Amino acid sequence: MAVEIQPQDRDVTAARLLKSSVKNSYDPYVDIDWDAPLVDGKAFMPLERVSLYGTPLWDRLTPEQRIELSKHEISSIMSVGLWFEIVLMQLLARYVYNLDARTEHAQYALTEIGDETRHSVMFARTAERLGVPRYGVPEIVRRLGKVFAATAAGPSMFAAVLVAEETTDRLQRSMMDDDGIQPLIRAVNRIHVVEEARHVRFAKEEVLRTVPRLSRSGLRWHRARTALVSYGVVDTLVDPRVYRSVGIDPREGRAAALANPHFRETRRWMAEKIVPFLRDAGLIGGRSERIWRGAYLL
Repeated sequence: MAVEIQPQDRDVTAARLLKSSVKNSYDPYVDIDWDAPLVDGKAFMPLERVSLYGTPLWDRLTPEQRIELSKHEISSIMSVGLWFEIVLMQLLARYVYNLDARTEHAQYALTEIGDETRHSVMFARTAERLGVPRYGVPEIVRRLGKVFAATAAGPSMFAAVLVAEETTDRLQRSMMDDDGIQPLIRAVNRIHVVEEARHVRFAKEEVLRTVPRLSRSGLRWHRARTALVSYGVVDTLVDPRVYRSVGIDPREGRAAALANPHFRETRRWMAEKIVPFLRDAGLIGGRSERIWRGAYLL
């Protein structure tokens, strides 16, 4: 597969993205009806994408419990997304620090920080509205996230952002027009998909501009960092504590999910769009490819 886009002049792309931001940006406080009741009998994500789907544990659940588990899993995914949005805002703030703020490229980076701020609030309000516990990444991943936010730069910084954005985007796109999904979740997904499309374009072009400048050792380093961060993000999307919502021990649920062929295929499906791009860009290959396979992303 050929690389799907070619890098343009930074300011040419940024100017176009800024215009799109003016036309297609949303305020979650205004554009989502937070007071609308949830709809009985509707799932919160496609049930075939729930981590336990197809397992003996799933077969033991009632239809109501399956919907309840879908609510907690999508809340966990959004909570991990919120955490990564905060990491991304720190990355972008560092990235723009030394740029000329008069350029459209710098101004778009600042605009993206504004988008991510609204997304974080939107995800937080969704979790509050659904009445779920606080989910998120393990403490070790949270600490590593601080290090990544403070040090990441170059193509692996943007590549890691792409993996986080594109994997969740694949899931969200499958829901936003699905009448079987809760209207609240569909509204949140629709806003996120529209605005993230700009962020993805921005990041992809930065990857394509910067990878060719790497030395051989530099390429190995950025491949490894991209793989490790991608593993960490995708592997933590489903907090094991979600299984308590349907009476399953978190360790038992986690083990069943990781052994579940359906869940492994869901991970590969979520990464199906971004993996070919990163491979063609040169950021998947060599020894680090084993990390991608260990995360069931290949």
